[in-house]
Amino acid sequence: MPITITAPKPVQHPYADHDNSMSDSDSDSQSSMGDGGNNYKNVINMIKSESGSAAAAAAVTKKSGASPTSHSEIVTPGEVITDDPQWMRGHGTFVTPATSAIISSVAGTISRTNKLLSVRPLRARYTPEVGDLIVGRIVEVQAKRWRVDVGATQLASLPLSAINLPGGILRKRTETDELQIRTFFAEGDLLVAEVQQLFADGGAVLHTRSLKYGKLRNGVFVAVSGMGGGGGVVRSRRQVWTMEAANGGGQIDVALGVNGFVWISKHVETPPDLLEKTAGITNVEESVSATMYSSQNDRIEAETMREIARIRGVVTALVENGLRVDEDMVMRGYHEAVEMAMLSSAGPDDIYLGGERGQQLAAALTAI
Repeated sequence: MPITITAPKPVQHPYADHDNSMSDSDSDSQSSMGDGGNNYKNVINMIKSESGSAAAAAAVTKKSGASPTSHSEIVTPGEVITDDPQWMRGHGTFVTPATSAIISSVAGTISRTNKLLSVRPLRARYTPEVGDLIVGRIVEVQAKRWRVDVGATQLASLPLSAINLPGGILRKRTETDELQIRTFFAEGDLLVAEVQQLFADGGAVLHTRSLKYGKLRNGVFVAVSGMGGGGGVVRSRRQVWTMEAANGGGQIDVALGVNGFVWISKHVETPPDLLEKTAGITNVEESVSATMYSSQNDRIEAETMREIARIRGVVTALVENGLRVDEDMVMRGYHEAVEMAMLSSAGPDDIYLGGERGQQLAAALTAI
């Protein structure tokens, strides 16, 4: 028997009045429908006998998915959504071999697209798509690749041939590079990469062949939830950008991984002496990639660390209050958080954005 979850705002079922009217005329039939599984079948059979149409019976119950109100109702694993053969099953559902009933495999809300029924999970792991910018953590080093945790159902793969070698060298990877593979990435290192392709089983292949990708340092890592139907990181025009922090914090880089992993760090400029020695864009790439795989953090001022912590609080407050996380919301939330801190007694040092403070921040953003 599947468990039952009562929705915060229950939806009035179209057959509720019909059921109440039957209770006055036939109390025995009502008591016979007291069981959870028999209740649904008996109501459907009675309506079928009166209307003479299976389509009419499917239209008056949320288990057919035909009612628009079904989008706000919660189903649980093992719950029958519909047994009408006109519907096709989508993600989050399965069909039993013996019958044509569509059954939910996850806990979530019903989504209907024409004749396709699917269940959007309340909380789910990240599903990779080609072109997604993600933040991941190295968990395993193999002979010619790294295994990366990206918050998906399985580890992603980063081949040795999909990274830039120090000095901007473009050549075929040799056995020497394989022996030095840990000098590029080791277990526990964080990186920002892009999904290049997908395997048949859903596994992702990453690449870091760009100056904005590579190893991450000088910052803080944040893992947020909401990959199902709630708030969380959404795909937007820019996932990585540099913002000017207030209160003398300088420039801060923000990387919003579509997989729900966020990296907030101090912006590091290219040394002027290296720029003077470069004569073209190729040389610039060579000078920048020389420190790309360094694991040594630079010195970070206290003002910069304070503003990094404030941005982190903004991201967590957005997720806790069910709001989307993108460049626009983070920028607006940060400016609102700075104004809220200036009005407090602690001044700029007030970086707490949890509880009621986070709710005030979310209310101010939704009111704009």
